[in-house]
Amino acid sequence: MSAIAWTAAVSLAAWLWLLLCQGFFWRTDVRLPPERDPGSWPFVAVVVPARDEAEVLPASLPSLLAQDYPGRAEVFLVDDGSTDGTGELARELARRHGGLPLTVSSPGEPPAGWTGKLWAVRHGVGLARARGPEYLLLTDADIAHGPDSLRRLVAAAHAGGFDVVSQMARLRVESLWERLVVPAFVYFFAQLYPFRRIGRRGARTAAAAGGCVLLRADTAERARIPDAIRHAVIDDVALARAVKGGGGHIWLGLAERVDSVRPYPRLHDLWRMVSRSAYAQLRHNPLVLLGTVAGLALVYLVPPAAVLTGLATGSAATTVTGALAWLVMAGTYVPMLRYYRQPLWLAPLLPFTAFLYLLMTVDSAVQHYRGRGAAWKGRTYARPDAVVGEER
Repeated sequence: MSAIAWTAAVSLAAWLWLLLCQGFFWRTDVRLPPERDPGSWPFVAVVVPARDEAEVLPASLPSLLAQDYPGRAEVFLVDDGSTDGTGELARELARRHGGLPLTVSSPGEPPAGWTGKLWAVRHGVGLARARGPEYLLLTDADIAHGPDSLRRLVAAAHAGGFDVVSQMARLRVESLWERLVVPAFVYFFAQLYPFRRIGRRGARTAAAAGGCVLLRADTAERARIPDAIRHAVIDDVALARAVKGGGGHIWLGLAERVDSVRPYPRLHDLWRMVSRSAYAQLRHNPLVLLGTVAGLALVYLVPPAAVLTGLATGSAATTVTGALAWLVMAGTYVPMLRYYRQPLWLAPLLPFTAFLYLLMTVDSAVQHYRGRGAAWKGRTYARPDAVVGEER
């Protein structure tokens, strides 16, 4: 066998291991766990960090205000230095739609050492704690919730004894680039953090999805959230690790009626979303970057390269081995495409999408060493002291 045939065999072996041994990451049936209504519904404070979100608030904030929740709930929207009238628009939407009480506040400029949206989250959590909530719902300004979302989250947390219940919001998939990139974004995340392992007591895997995190208030206080993770550019996995490190129980799964309304119509928009923090995911380590690039190439790029090489050289072994690896790869991607209601012909294109992610990751490293670092809503953080997890 040729070198490319052996390499394709290694890639096939890697895919068989991923298929069977990586927590069945490719399955999309990890949805909100069984629910049981509590005897009395706890008070929930909903904290929404918002910076220049006037474009998406009309499609998201009314869904929070209209929550059909049997207990007491309040919404705290933190206008983090917006220049587009986000705060006033939020007040106007509350006047127009009614529903849950809304408090709009501003935290001022973040002090040194606070990254991303965490300073705004800290301000909102501080306001909420003064009211004595039993739960905090941390949700992004672009997330639209079904009318029973809060009730179901609380009922699931109560039934399972979870300290964190988090749902990965269904991202918008309308443009061509969104169809190519967005389902793969969630697929890759699930591959890194298999949802089944996250919910297992004693397992080390910890992750959350920042768009929808229901957190027990006493757990947040014990784990010193968000202060303990103030350096984290990618904050939601950092939050989950802090909770799990303190013995907390976490659940993460795919959402059914929790949707992001933020558009990413161009490749540039999606590229910026990924590259601004991709190198942070690798802890700014050049060796980890090299290993990641090599791993992506072996797992995603070798199979189609082997098929083309085998066809060109007449090597049946190379063609068949590459085709089998490609087939397993595409097969594991099909459930995610179905979840996003996308055509299945996108499955064989996963190597192309993976190549885009490889380039985005390298670009993220280049930005870091040029001093630009990770960014959030126009703020850049060149050298964060500690970076963990994933941020939208």
